[in-house]
Amino acid sequence: MIFKRIVLVVADSVGIGEMEDASNWGDEGSNTIVNTIKATKIYLKNLHKMGLGNITEVPLHPPVKNPISCFGKAKIMSKGKDTTVGHWEICGILTKKPFPTYPDGFPPEIIHEFEKRIGTKILGNYPASGTEIIKELGQKHIETGYPIVYTSADSVFQIAAHKEVIPLERLYEMCEIAREILRGEHEVARVIARPFVGKYPNFKRTAERKDFAISPPKPNLLSLLTENNYKIISVGKIASIFAWENTGEEIKTHGNTEGLKITLDLIKNRNDANFIFVNLVDFDMLYGHRNDPEGYGKALLELDSKLPELLENLREDDLFILTADHGCDPTTPSTDHSREHVPIFVFSKHKKFKNGVNLGTRESLSDMGETVAENFGFKLPNGKSFLGEILNGI
Repeated sequence: MIFKRIVLVVADSVGIGEMEDASNWGDEGSNTIVNTIKATKIYLKNLHKMGLGNITEVPLHPPVKNPISCFGKAKIMSKGKDTTVGHWEICGILTKKPFPTYPDGFPPEIIHEFEKRIGTKILGNYPASGTEIIKELGQKHIETGYPIVYTSADSVFQIAAHKEVIPLERLYEMCEIAREILRGEHEVARVIARPFVGKYPNFKRTAERKDFAISPPKPNLLSLLTENNYKIISVGKIASIFAWENTGEEIKTHGNTEGLKITLDLIKNRNDANFIFVNLVDFDMLYGHRNDPEGYGKALLELDSKLPELLENLREDDLFILTADHGCDPTTPSTDHSREHVPIFVFSKHKKFKNGVNLGTRESLSDMGETVAENFGFKLPNGKSFLGEILNGI
């Protein structure tokens, strides 16, 4: 074991350029980080030092001679471009069939069965922003007692309900019913409870969201770490993406600012951890899907500003990896995820670590998971480790 502790941070949706098959997904021209920089003229000083402009051509960020980290990008080998697919592939799971999505809402047979099982009608059944649909249907929901069902560009079945109309436990029970119904060809990646409070038009979603994800195939990085008695800490929505299976200690967050603060606290204080797995959700949830390049740019600046402190507090036997799970270009007409490469930045203070190694274009996100796995002494079903490329003498 070269590194006793590995910190892997997923900047959710921060892609770095369309993949070869982007046209098959309607994503020609997508490049989340580059197009955001073009639109906002931001300068990411610390990512620049780490080799951002060495990965691809980036406005205002020319290649640097001596990047402080290793750098590269990875293809998504799986058939998909969503959160579950991306995170699962990082952990060595290849999704060969895309999870179903419902741009026209769920088919009648699903909705009729759901209504029959819960004993009431539903409202909605179309793709929508969660905040917008409760504005549109929240008052009618209060008047009728019918839950609000909606989806998004992701493979999700979401149920929104006012806590005073449908108590939390009943909402969770409805989600469990939906999870049972959504099998076979309609097996969505996640069913999500979306409770809210307040009065029209000032409804507000609460922090009691709960995800009902499908179980990830095994073996995977998290299951093997657990079997080998390594300590895992999952930050943000990581645990829910893996259906709370082998995700160790869970620390929930309310956005990037809190997620970055918690990550720093863990780096400083949790020497017992072996693998800290972090998701920073705001890029995707707040800005990518809402086509908000200004907001996306500010979120990138926030991440960039926190990098020096994160890296400075690493121990010599730590490895830090910063990556993404897919794209979600806020400058394109689409509000969907985009089929993009993801960036890879790798940093350590270890005496054997080689700064500035160009990792090239990796064939799969699983290469990151296999690198973690090799460090801890086992292999994943998929992926090619780059541990030997970033270290001298092994």
